[in-house]
Formats: sequence, structure tokens, C-alpha cells
Amino acid sequence: MDYQNTLKYLYESVPMFQQIGGKAYKPGLETTHKLDEHFGHPHQEFRTIHIAGTNGKGSCSHTIAAVLQAAGYKVGLFTSPHLIDFRERIRINGEMIPEEYVVNFVEDHRSFFEPLHPSFFELTTAMAFRYFADQKVDVAVIEVGMGGRLDCTNIITPDLSVITNIGFDHMQYLGHTLTKIAKEKAGIIKEGIPVVVGKVSGAVKRVFTMKAKQMNTFITFSEEFKRFTATRYMPHNELKVCREKLDLLLEEERKLQQIQQLPMRMMQVLSFINPADTIHAIDRVIDRRKDAIAITNSDFMTGLFYELSGLYQTENCLTILAALEILKNSGYEISKIDYLTGFSDVCEMTGLMGRWQKLQSYPDLICDTGHNADGFKSIRKQFKYIHEKLNQELHIVFGMVSDKDISSVLELLPKDATYYFTKASVKRAMPEDELMKMASEAGLKGTSYPTVVDAVRAAKENCPPKDFIFVGGSSFIVADLLANRDTLNLH
Repeated sequence: MDYQNTLKYLYESVPMFQQIGGKAYKPGLETTHKLDEHFGHPHQEFRTIHIAGTNGKGSCSHTIAAVLQAAGYKVGLFTSPHLIDFRERIRINGEMIPEEYVVNFVEDHRSFFEPLHPSFFELTTAMAFRYFADQKVDVAVIEVGMGGRLDCTNIITPDLSVITNIGFDHMQYLGHTLTKIAKEKAGIIKEGIPVVVGKVSGAVKRVFTMKAKQMNTFITFSEEFKRFTATRYMPHNELKVCREKLDLLLEEERKLQQIQQLPMRMMQVLSFINPADTIHAIDRVIDRRKDAIAITNSDFMTGLFYELSGLYQTENCLTILAALEILKNSGYEISKIDYLTGFSDVCEMTGLMGRWQKLQSYPDLICDTGHNADGFKSIRKQFKYIHEKLNQELHIVFGMVSDKDISSVLELLPKDATYYFTKASVKRAMPEDELMKMASEAGLKGTSYPTVVDAVRAAKENCPPKDFIFVGGSSFIVADLLANRDTLNLH
């Protein structure tokens, strides 16, 4: 078989949650352990970092991987779902697993796994672990597929566990209360392995505190970093102003360094501030015409600039910083410039797509894979900023899958936007006319289109250059958009 036929075989032979939803969900680790034994327990041959959470898993996984890559490590990265190519799920230093490896893996082992009837995700996880071991990665960042306790990635013993946040998603599998969902995700906490937990409070926070105590391990809540870390959204024009100020600071630093008898303490301070590396990082963001999340603390007094500029990234930043701090304290060698590089270049270094990704200017066209109420609470804030502060009218291309809590998301969307309702090219997609009817009942006005391409074309035709187009509601909507970038002339 060639690569395309191999993918066709996989999609048709093993149940795939991405395509059919709950029928493909297979909780429990029995099949995973059988696959792991067959492939020689490959996950034991490299270090790992395990990442769970309702939202933010992908951003945190890719950014931690980018910083470790910048530090010189050979980094495996296992994430899901993919947007365009299956191979996005399995990368080493940003490079996707070769097609040939996927083909050979299936051909060499199908006689073993066919009678076992693994799910698509179980088989993909086994492939990733074997590939990382074969390529002798130093460390692999492993993203949980769903939940944590019964997820097939949960056979690893990582250097660090990370749980980004807790929100309502996949309730039919994980539970209908936040505490039940938290208990499932807390299942990745291991005996004696440190854990970082993102934004949580109340009873949910107690779930993690109690689990960490039970597992005799140290827990860090990223909220603790808020006391000495400032994060804020910085539009492109403000980034350019900041860049000019850094230039002035660099010039002053050079003048001071020319003073022959400068006190040692002053020399140390100048060496620590060193805006030159920050300037290189901010230039990379500006050159791509992107906005950023600007982060400042005692380690980054001149700023750390995150090219993932969705407002929700202000929370993810704290989780990432907490995780990297623990890794540094446990022996990972990571320098300041590694942070600057990883944060400003995460997309190029890891291949990350779909996180407040800018595809066009005049009008701005942004896509985002946020797909549940928890994610859209933050996206709504960004819509408000764009409309009220930047005075841009909103044109929203929107679609969801049928097994999500669609009503809760629709209630969060702005009523003063123009909508283009559509459906993605997967079986789980809600038909566009049904979605438009639900949206109309929620006070949203727009027109329906049979494909994402049709909807985006209409938005581009109707939206003046000064205004703003958003494409999202589902990872599959974003996938269809990105797969048709050439057709839509989005570059």
C-alpha cells in the first residue's frame, strides 16, 4: 500500500473518534498494554511530559516542545486531532513522521493488531511511541486524547504532568460536573511526579490537591505565577512601538558599557536585561504581521513575546512558565534565549496551526479551533475588544459538530455580528440549516452555506478591508479552511 491507501485502510478499519464520535471511544488500558508489550514498551526509552486539560493542551504542548527544541533537545510531540494531514499528530523537532514509516508500521504489524481491534487513537499512540523510540528522541511531549485516567497515553511515567484547565467538554464520557471531569483528568498524576495545574478554583482545585497528596507529589497551581508575572494582549501596532522603545534601551545600554569604570553591579544588571535578544524575538512576530501576548516578570524585564495571541493564551502562558520552571529545577537546561525563541517561533518550530491563526490582512482573517463554551468565553472577550476598541465589524464563519453543547456556545456569540453558518466535511458536522435555526433562536442573524469554502468566499466578498473575519466553532471547520487555502487565496 502507498500512504493514501494506508490512511484509507486505517480510517475504515479502526474506529476513529475524529470522524464518528462516541462509537470510536474506547476507555480503558487493556488494549494499550497489549500493544505496548508487542512493540517492546517503547515509551520507556525516552523521557516524557504529559499534558491533559479541557482547553489549551495543544498550545501548551507545542510551546513547551518549542522551548525544549530551542534548548537543543530532540523533542517528540504527540497531539490530536490533526487538521490536514494525519502525520501532524506525530512530530520530531517540528518534522512530521515520514509517510514511509506510517506505511511500513501498518504493513508490518497489521496481522497483530487486526484481531485486537484497537481504536484509531490506541493504534496511533502505539505508532508514536515506537517512532520516538526508533528515532531516539531525548524527550517527548505527550498530549492526552480525552480525559486522562483511562486515556491510552496514561501508561507513561513522565518527568512532569500538566493539567491546563477544567471545563465542560465530552461530558457524556467524563461526567456532567466539573469535579467528575477533574477526577478523570487528575488520573494522569503519578506517584512522586510533580504536577502543574492551570486555572482552577474551589471544589475542582481540591480534587487536584487531594490527588497530589494521595500520590505523594508536589503540585503547583499556575495562578501562583500571577503574583509576579504580568501578561497582556499587544496588537501589532503596539508591538512596533514597543520595538522602538527597546531600540532606545539598547542604545543606552551600549553607551553605559563604554564607560570604563562602570561598577560591577551595574555591569551585571546590564548583562541581565540585555534587550538585544528580546528585539530579535519581537522582530520575528512583527515581520509576520502578528499580534502577541506580552509577558513581563523578573526574568523577562524587557518582555517575552508569545506569537499565539488569543486572549485565552494569557492563562496558558502562566501554565507553560510554571511547567518550564519545574523542568529547569529537575535538570533540564533551558536558557532565557530558549524561552524567547520558543515563544516567538512556536508555530514555525512545531507546525502548530489553528490557534488564533492569522491567514490574511485587509480584512483580517483569523481562525481558531476553540469548540466548546469554556473556549468561547475567552474568544468572546476578544470579539468585544476587536469590535469596541479596534472599531472593526465582525463577520463570523461558524460551524459545529452535533455532539457538542451547541446552545451554550451560541449564547456566547455576539449578536451584532454577521454570520455565515456552514458545516465541515465530517459525518459529525451539524447541518448548516439546523445550526442556523438554532442560532436564530439565540438572536444571531446570518445565512447558511453548504461548505466552508462557500461560507468563507461569501464573508470575503461582504467584508470591507477595515473589518474582521473569524472562522471557527470546530477543529473540523478550521481543517476545511486550511485545506483550501490555495482555493481561497489565503497566504
